[in-house]
Amino acid sequence: MTELRIDLHVHTQASHDCRSRYVDVANTARARGLDRIAITDHNEIEGAFRTRDIAPDLVIIGEEVKTAEGVDITGLFLSQKIPKGTPAVETAQAIREQGGLVYIPHPFAGGKGLGVEILESVSPWVDIVEVFNARIHRPKLNQEAAKWARERGLPGGAGSDAHTLREIGRGVVELPAFNGRDELVEALRFGRIAGRSSSRWVHLASTWAKFAPTWAMGVA
Repeated sequence: MTELRIDLHVHTQASHDCRSRYVDVANTARARGLDRIAITDHNEIEGAFRTRDIAPDLVIIGEEVKTAEGVDITGLFLSQKIPKGTPAVETAQAIREQGGLVYIPHPFAGGKGLGVEILESVSPWVDIVEVFNARIHRPKLNQEAAKWARERGLPGGAGSDAHTLREIGRGVVELPAFNGRDELVEALRFGRIAGRSSSRWVHLASTWAKFAPTWAMGVA
């Protein structure tokens, strides 16, 4: 059986806190042996399209949306951008309406995770829960995500949450080959989570990227 390695949470220069060029993201993912990556820029979808233009068979189009409640919900297999500040339930519904999958990143991370109350409000629309995020440094938070998904019969995903090239592939799922959104959900039920936490220093890179001028980061 053909097996794929996928990273479901990757950022590019289209995110306000990342300066990874599209071509470098694609090339790095290939070099790390990844078969698919989901480009999930903050409140933006252009970066995913630009990266897919470079590597059509590699990229899943996504967006990590900051909702009105200040938490993150990701859409996968999107065709249109969902505006920042859309309420959580409406964000999940909008993802589904355009044929996408609702992916919940780092659900229990402080300050950006949904937490129990909002999770329950969007649970009827959730397709995949991120049970390993390489930027989460407290294993308990990933474990809580895995438990929440397991109790609801939802498949688990994994992502590096890469904001630098160095991080790409730190969080992956090894799973049977799939074709399209529905097959991904089923393949994840047979997937194996693999990866290791990134250094805490990667957060400094994200902070620098928010304020660094484009020329200082070598981004064209």
